[in-house]
Amino acid sequence: MRVLMLGWEFPPRIAGGLGVACYGLVRGLAYHKVQVTFVMPFRSGDEPLNGYKLLGAHEIEIPRSWAVPLPPFWHHITFYGVKTALGPYLELLTYPEVLFESVQERMVWTQQEEALRLEFSGRYGPDLLSEVYRYAYAVSHLAERETFDIIHAHDWLTYLGGLWLKAKTGKPLVVHVHATEYDRSGDNPNPEVRSIEQMGFEGADLIIAVSFYTRSVVAEKYGIPLDKIWAIHNAVLPKDRQPLQRPPSKQKVVTFLGRVTHQKGPEYFVEAAARLAPYVPEAHFVMAGTGDLLRSVIRRVAQLRLGARFSFTGFLPPPEVERLFDLSDVYVMPSVSEPFGISALEALRAGVPVIVSRQSGVAEVLPHALKVDFWDVDGLADLIYGVLQYKGIRPFFIRYAQAELSQLQWERSSARVIEAYKSLLR
Repeated sequence: MRVLMLGWEFPPRIAGGLGVACYGLVRGLAYHKVQVTFVMPFRSGDEPLNGYKLLGAHEIEIPRSWAVPLPPFWHHITFYGVKTALGPYLELLTYPEVLFESVQERMVWTQQEEALRLEFSGRYGPDLLSEVYRYAYAVSHLAERETFDIIHAHDWLTYLGGLWLKAKTGKPLVVHVHATEYDRSGDNPNPEVRSIEQMGFEGADLIIAVSFYTRSVVAEKYGIPLDKIWAIHNAVLPKDRQPLQRPPSKQKVVTFLGRVTHQKGPEYFVEAAARLAPYVPEAHFVMAGTGDLLRSVIRRVAQLRLGARFSFTGFLPPPEVERLFDLSDVYVMPSVSEPFGISALEALRAGVPVIVSRQSGVAEVLPHALKVDFWDVDGLADLIYGVLQYKGIRPFFIRYAQAELSQLQWERSSARVIEAYKSLLR
């Protein structure tokens, strides 16, 4: 079986769980002898290779007679003026206005011998939407040079490319939902992103959602029949190193890791910390990540006079995340809307007790994790207190976490994905 997989990020260049999940799935499929070609916008050459092929959209040769008609679905896209820099999850950062008036006007060309190629920055930012359109156009030319049985597109960034390939080849299209615009933006979705998601869901032959929670969101918000949506949970890669030796300290570390946006619930973490702090003076709170709420969260910490009890690390690359987990006594994920939450599995892999919101997909697969509604800051503070103060809780987590993680391996999740593929090929 041959799969052409479209994704926006791949280790070591990742901005969140999307790249981690793509890497784990590709490795799992390779384990089952599935031939995978993974296409990202820009390939730097330092990505890990093990049984699969990686391709950058900037490497795709486009014939000189490139002025082909746009596919029918393209005419349903509305181009908006964008006044913000765009990351993978559309964090709001101030940036001069950028207008995307025409996909062809935004294409940048370079001459390379007998063919033309598109340029990609390989980064998120003000040109993200333009790069989404250029990426779709570039990958459409893989129909002439790659042989594949299935098209598999990850998240809204690659849906247009998947739709175009399907229109040109007639091959079945699987779209993989790691988050929806309603997860990222609540009840005020970006209209263009939501439109792309709607087209992707309707045009796909099968949809994979990372949890039953996300499956229900796709069905309810986009009107997609449930029998078209498979819920296949994410997994975690095996631990490939020994934990760091923790220096002697009476300090107890409470960790939040993720984008500092409304979706991840950082404000609830801060309010729970304020309730806990007087009762556990040795507790220190670490917020790792960045996002549009970071300044307001820091301001709230100052208002609560907790500045000496908090550390803000900014974005951490994977090796630093592992070191942080080695130093943590409890990991807290109070997400308002979390399609899955791979970081909770990574914390458990490191032997760290986890507290997750009931509004997260990962809660479906962790029966021994502590769970709380994201808005219940008193309940969250109580759970953190219990983990820090009762010595029997950590060994309990370490014992049961290994049994849970043994069921959450990418080899098992990818086997379910292969079942989905086969249902289409039949």
